[in-house]
Amino acid sequence: MTEVSASTPQRFYITTPIYYVNARPHLGHAYSTIVCDALARSKRAQGVDTWFLTGTDEHGQKIERSAAQAGRTPAEFAAAISGEFRSLWQRLGLSCDDFIRTTEPRHIRGVQKLFSELRDRGFIYKGSYTGQYCVSDELYVDAPPGSPCPDCGRPTETVSEENYFFKLSAFERRLLEYYEQHPEFIQPEARRNEVIAFVRSGLKDLSVSRTSFRWGIPVPGDEKHVIYVWMDALANYITALGYGSDDPADQERFRRFWPADIHLIGKEISRFHCVYWPAFLMAAGLPLPRAVVANGWLLFDKSKMSKSVGNIVRAETVAEVLGTDALRYFLLREISFGQDGNFTFESLLQRYNGDLANGYGNLVSRVVAMVHRFFAGSLPQTGETGEPEQALRAQAERVIAEFQTQFAAMDFSRALETLWSLVAATDGYLTAAAPWKKPADRSEAEHHQLQARVLSVAAEAIRIITALAWPIIPESASKVWKQLGLGDLSQAAQQGKLQAITWGAMQPGTVFAEPAPLFPRAEKDAMERMQNLENENNLSAVAAVSQATPADAAPAPAPTVPASPAAAGAESASAAPAAPAPENPKITIDDFAKVDLRVAQVLVAERVPKSDKLLRLEVDLGYEKRQILAGIAQYYEPEKLIGRKVVIVANLAPRKMRGLESNGMVVAASVGEEGSPVLAGFLEDVPLGARLK
Repeated sequence: MTEVSASTPQRFYITTPIYYVNARPHLGHAYSTIVCDALARSKRAQGVDTWFLTGTDEHGQKIERSAAQAGRTPAEFAAAISGEFRSLWQRLGLSCDDFIRTTEPRHIRGVQKLFSELRDRGFIYKGSYTGQYCVSDELYVDAPPGSPCPDCGRPTETVSEENYFFKLSAFERRLLEYYEQHPEFIQPEARRNEVIAFVRSGLKDLSVSRTSFRWGIPVPGDEKHVIYVWMDALANYITALGYGSDDPADQERFRRFWPADIHLIGKEISRFHCVYWPAFLMAAGLPLPRAVVANGWLLFDKSKMSKSVGNIVRAETVAEVLGTDALRYFLLREISFGQDGNFTFESLLQRYNGDLANGYGNLVSRVVAMVHRFFAGSLPQTGETGEPEQALRAQAERVIAEFQTQFAAMDFSRALETLWSLVAATDGYLTAAAPWKKPADRSEAEHHQLQARVLSVAAEAIRIITALAWPIIPESASKVWKQLGLGDLSQAAQQGKLQAITWGAMQPGTVFAEPAPLFPRAEKDAMERMQNLENENNLSAVAAVSQATPADAAPAPAPTVPASPAAAGAESASAAPAAPAPENPKITIDDFAKVDLRVAQVLVAERVPKSDKLLRLEVDLGYEKRQILAGIAQYYEPEKLIGRKVVIVANLAPRKMRGLESNGMVVAASVGEEGSPVLAGFLEDVPLGARLK
């Protein structure tokens, strides 16, 4: 990646994609936002006035349909999901300066101003469009009727309606010239090459309004049209700063922070951000962002996270079991930014135990404990240093320079690898000196001098590691800073004390706080606990407000997939009256035949200990009995299920939760605004084991 610097030392503006409210947030959304948070914290620590924006994209035909299927108004549906994003960012401690919703008046006002400006400048005209449209991606597709969407593969719909068009074709040469003059504008190189190839293939004018639905921002002066959701969504980057406002404070913020230094996006929405958005800005006479940087997809066990596959992972799961910083560290250390990254619980635990618990955390605990043990908690004078101390200092100074260069270039994985080499070197230095052990040939005075030298030098190395690590693991770094007797790390950053990190700032006599555990070692049950939390979340997802929608649907980071349906318990099926059909891909009769649906009778029903969501069922299929776990404990009393006939998926692969194995899945409908499960059943007497066809 190319380093992207603020235009002046005084300001830096970074944005996430605004996340589409088609489903609740998950680990992919968290990854993109954590990256932006780390960059924003780093800039603030350097004394740069920083603005960090995130938010939610809430308009479009897909949201209108999803809301109808959930039995809610679009406004209710969007507000509920947007609230979950905001709540999660607060729980993760993200330092967002603003959270924009595209349903806010300030955004609507700014979008209408942008549309009017482009129309007044002659770049928008009225016409009509007949062709293919992908509702899932809110994308016009130049293809014959019935063609699949080139991005998501779902069937497109034929639309014919009056539209306003933007003269995108007029910007083909200007865009190519801009890409050539500003090679840093699109990153990484693979995305740049894709965009250039797309523009060189020829640009056609873009429809920027719709009349076939109402959930959007009305075109000013022609309210039967709503503004195309992508023009609406992209404008958030300027409307959040105050574009379109008459308030002097808003206008000043816009002048101060626009253009953005970094738009961080998912790679699948590069075209919208690198073709449509700069063309809109050029037409409006506004400066272009300095860089559009695309991250890759977050995979789970080497497969893209998908609701239909049921391999979604929520950020809350990791944070609850291992803490927020464990999640932040893993995502930035394990994934080479810009490339697809793989998440597994096994690799997460390996990083946590290896790098955090046994590495950094153990190093801090040893040094702080020994300062208390040998010097009553007060940092001693270093005294004369020798070759080992000089070598460690030289490595620390080298790490400072390399880490800062790599971090600024968004090479987070290599930056953390570099920083943790100092953790290992300090640990090795400590082990070699062994200040806790006095050799027989060393006097008490000599040993005391060695202890003072080694612990003061190790503490200085820890201070440097902690200062550099703060943007990545802010909560843990703040705890270490206090243990070192240095006070509030966030305040130190605000006061500019992290702007120039150099060797030698630890002062003798500094009083250390009592040692406290930072990263308790994760035992084997940690992975089971996380898997249980995810499985239970999947089982209770029948109460979610959203429908199954595609992964790459709208303005969201790469793994933009909603939370999984009830994968091992109650299957979700909409019961909202007169709702549009769900946007699921067609399957063949052969696909359906693979699902073995059978009639079973509940023999035993009881709550699973330590779980408020799970019921353990023993069911009789006529030809065999088996155990099934179902996420319906909040909706059904166990004793009332005994003797009831239910429908189960009999050939689902076994899954283990809370130490119990589930062999099948109970089928239920999802009813009402809260998606309450209603078990499938029969009016007639149906024999046990009968197969549904």
